[in-house]
Amino acid sequence: MVVAAGHGGRRRRAWRWAMRAAASAVVWTAVVQLASIAGLWRPRVLADCGGGGGAATGLAALAGEDRVAARLSPPALVPRRIYKSNGYLLVTCNGGLNQMRAGICDMVTIARYLNLTLVVPELDKRSFWADSSEFGDIFDVSHFINSLRDELMIVKELPMKLKLKTKRRLYSMPPVSWSNETYYLKRVLRLARKHKVIHFNKTDARLANNGLPVKLQRLRCRVNFEALRFTPQIEALGRKLISTLQKSGQFVVLHLRYEMDMLSFSGCTHGCSDEETEELTRMRYAYPWWKEKEIDSEVKRFQGLCPLTPEEITLVLKALGFKKDTLIYIASGEIYGGERRLAALKAAYPRLVRKEKLLSPEELQPFQNHSTQMAALDYMVSIASDVFIPSYDGNMARVVEGHRSFQGGAMSWNEFSAAVKKAHQHRMGQPTERKVIPGRPKEEDYFYANPQECLGSREGLRDIL
Repeated sequence: MVVAAGHGGRRRRAWRWAMRAAASAVVWTAVVQLASIAGLWRPRVLADCGGGGGAATGLAALAGEDRVAARLSPPALVPRRIYKSNGYLLVTCNGGLNQMRAGICDMVTIARYLNLTLVVPELDKRSFWADSSEFGDIFDVSHFINSLRDELMIVKELPMKLKLKTKRRLYSMPPVSWSNETYYLKRVLRLARKHKVIHFNKTDARLANNGLPVKLQRLRCRVNFEALRFTPQIEALGRKLISTLQKSGQFVVLHLRYEMDMLSFSGCTHGCSDEETEELTRMRYAYPWWKEKEIDSEVKRFQGLCPLTPEEITLVLKALGFKKDTLIYIASGEIYGGERRLAALKAAYPRLVRKEKLLSPEELQPFQNHSTQMAALDYMVSIASDVFIPSYDGNMARVVEGHRSFQGGAMSWNEFSAAVKKAHQHRMGQPTERKVIPGRPKEEDYFYANPQECLGSREGLRDIL
């Protein structure tokens, strides 16, 4: 900014005006950004404060050594919500890791809405993977219970008296899919009060996507992004995987959903031999809860309902402009057809890795034969990747997409501060030209926000001083 010489008083006033304008711009940007982030993340230090001063005090308390101490010390327990329970809710989840994860979030939300006591969910042990993992083998049970104690009561098991009663008789039901809160209030609550214990034997898609109160929607997010933390063992090994990949630079996660269960369930056999097609068909008939049996693979493929084959995803990666030296982590179980089906992908992208290649057999041994725990490792890597590409729009793709979007809505103070400074480094209140849109004055720059005629020419403030 250039100021005319020989006019000391006016120069100082102009300088003060410019500094006030710059400061106002930075502060206003900070307020808008914080409000946006707070609406998505709602950290307790802000949500519990009654006004701006309280929020400022709360943030200041995390500065310096206090911030380090807060990070190293165990998190304080949130206050317990006291309410009269209307009964106990038992749930048996169905599906793979991510389908069960979404179902758990819904079950917590339903239990909270109906003022029920939730028993730690039971996981699916009947599916194709035949995984014997319990909830506590995948998720941190104590964190799950304690992080939600301000919303509802969660217990590890039923009281003995009710446990004995349910062995003789248990009211079990699958809730109607995609139901809203009114269904649960009018149909389920009275059953819970009557039987004292009710059991949901299905948890997939039992709560509507839309039309629910915002408070319930935010609770679903809180369970998913905060309460469902993996066990320390999974977290530690997942972090090692991520660190190993990051040491090599940026990396892409490819969720290659070309596994036997997916192809059998969907009936998508494009590129498979006759023997493989017969094998996949036999498997589909072996699982009675897979309702669709007779499937025309080509029709389904042209409807866009099949996962991309390894050969097709190779073409997609090339079309997206990924170079041959791109580091690609494959997040999946065993690829159907093995190395034969991966040949084209490996030829195009030699830096293809999996967890089995990056970790030793000893490190993976505790997780072997537990597909859900192995999937948890892939989930962590997918969240942390620079780029995530799914070959099929399934549960993993959807849940990871939402989680990555959620993480993208929050940033540390240092990141936020640097972004604001960068955005304003060339915007220190100097005159600029207003945007002019002929015929659409409402969309133009507001005169009183930028009265450029009163602010002088681009050469400086000489004209108005």
